Amino acid sequence: MVLVIDIGNTDIVLGVYKNSDWIETFRTRTHQPWSAKKVEDWVAKGWAERGYEMPKKVILSSVVPGILPQVQKGIENWLGTKIIILGNDNFRRLPIQLIAQDEIGTDLVANAVYGYLRYKSNVLVVDFGTALTFTLVNEKGEIEGVSIAPGLKTAVKSLFSQTAQLPEVPLEMPELVLGTDTVSAIQSGILWGYVGMVKEMIFRVKEVKGQNLKVIATGGLSSILTPLQEYFDEVNMNITIEGLRLIVEHLSNESSE
Repeated sequence: MVLVIDIGNTDIVLGVYKNSDWIETFRTRTHQPWSAKKVEDWVAKGWAERGYEMPKKVILSSVVPGILPQVQKGIENWLGTKIIILGNDNFRRLPIQLIAQDEIGTDLVANAVYGYLRYKSNVLVVDFGTALTFTLVNEKGEIEGVSIAPGLKTAVKSLFSQTAQLPEVPLEMPELVLGTDTVSAIQSGILWGYVGMVKEMIFRVKEVKGQNLKVIATGGLSSILTPLQEYFDEVNMNITIEGLRLIVEHLSNESSE
């Protein structure tokens, strides 16, 4: 059994992998008054309720440095052993080559590992999370570049918080390009605007890398922009945690050789 932990800007996700399949994911809000004891109790309770065996391999990825120590300590206290933390200490042992190693988010690294090992060709990974990210990894396993924009929820919250009369609206794809009331106008502007941005980014990258570029999408909001589905070769909510699983398997196999 493998346990992967992905600390994102919005949620902490725990993925449980066994017998070649993801059997469950746990999700909770990232920004809470976490302590190591609270993390330990949360995971131990969930594990006991389900009667799972203890995981043999564990990896932790975090893009929120302030929360990492508490989560790491809580998980290690529960397991009674050290876990793998994805970062500078093991970046050079990965099956891909990174850029801006001291800056790149570990979630983007996991996405790139999945894309490279899955396709072994030029791949653009579009991640619809708190940020909207585009990560290009080539057929040699080299990350060539990354683009980062505010995510859909981030854009809506920013508009809501910075304006006096505009409400926060649900993220639902409107049929019309132009809205007929305030809610549909905001939905139209943001969602159709993001459709255009993603299509343009894909078009620009294909101009450089060729039409055979694989484009894959992940993230909790990847299914909302329905007009984009035909532009993706794969839509998979589990790309980041699957990339982390591939990394922990790779690092474990390397250590045992």
